[in-house]
Amino acid sequence: MDERKLSILGAIVEDYVATREPVGSKSLLERHELGVSAATVRNDMSVLEEEGLIMQPHTSAGRIPTDKGYRVFVDYVAQVKPLSAPERRAIHTFFDGAHDLDDLLSRTVRLLSRLTNQVAVVQYPALRQAHVRHVELVKTSETLLLVVLITDAGRVDQQTISLQHPQDAAFYERQRERINRVCASRPVTSVGGDLNALLEEESAPTRAAATEVLEALGELLASRREDRMIVGGVSNLARGEQFSREVGPMLDLLEEQLVLLRLLGEMHSNFGEVDVLIGEELSSVSGDALQRAALVGSAYTEAAGGASPSSRIAILGPSSMDYVTSISSVRAVARYISRFIG
Repeated sequence: MDERKLSILGAIVEDYVATREPVGSKSLLERHELGVSAATVRNDMSVLEEEGLIMQPHTSAGRIPTDKGYRVFVDYVAQVKPLSAPERRAIHTFFDGAHDLDDLLSRTVRLLSRLTNQVAVVQYPALRQAHVRHVELVKTSETLLLVVLITDAGRVDQQTISLQHPQDAAFYERQRERINRVCASRPVTSVGGDLNALLEEESAPTRAAATEVLEALGELLASRREDRMIVGGVSNLARGEQFSREVGPMLDLLEEQLVLLRLLGEMHSNFGEVDVLIGEELSSVSGDALQRAALVGSAYTEAAGGASPSSRIAILGPSSMDYVTSISSVRAVARYISRFIG
């Protein structure tokens, strides 16, 4: 597509996002210096409509962008707007008061939802990055065993299990030493194979007892791998008149963290880049609930050699969102979080 038609498509997208009204050729010429005649604008709009980039919502109306049109706009027209010095200082000051990870990520969703007027979502990074510091096994009675998992983030998880195959205290001391030998300082996401190997090495008479211990520890490790996220700015949905018919399904979806995590999993950009998914591009995960929505996201942690996926932030809103502001804001906030986490 030539530059002129891309410019006209960009003008249509910008005007529709600003006014929520169909855009006609006359208003385009009044608002933008396109440097062409009205006839040329009308002809180019006809071509854009034939190519499925814009559509006429009803007879005698102007044109509005389609999801395909937004896709072309994002890929070829939208320019990332750098933040001004006051905006950068405001973001830095906003984050500077954070005193722990929970506070930092809570501030992140508040800030991002305010900057974009959309719903903001942020994944926790600590759960993926946690390393095992120590595992303790304490036999509290003849048939009860306390399994304790301590990570480098300072979190302590524990579980008391009823022993079906109890052994003496010396057995559990040996198990503790063996477990710590293979687990200490390792990411919680990467020790499963080593625990299985320990079980294979166990002699037949005590294998059932070892299985009890390793299964309990596996449950604790799994709980540390569960993804968590914070969602903010949900009330922004109610303020968007163009999104009123989708508010119900959207609210239902926002209550399903698993769906949100899968949506973020559809993004594959590297650290520092921004992904944009629009309309039907979201349907493989969300069905029809987001057929008129868009997701703009970015990684704020780097993947560790592919073994641990990046953690991401994103905004979710109507496909008619302000993509320039959304992309700029998501990218900037992702970079700031990365610096604060270190």
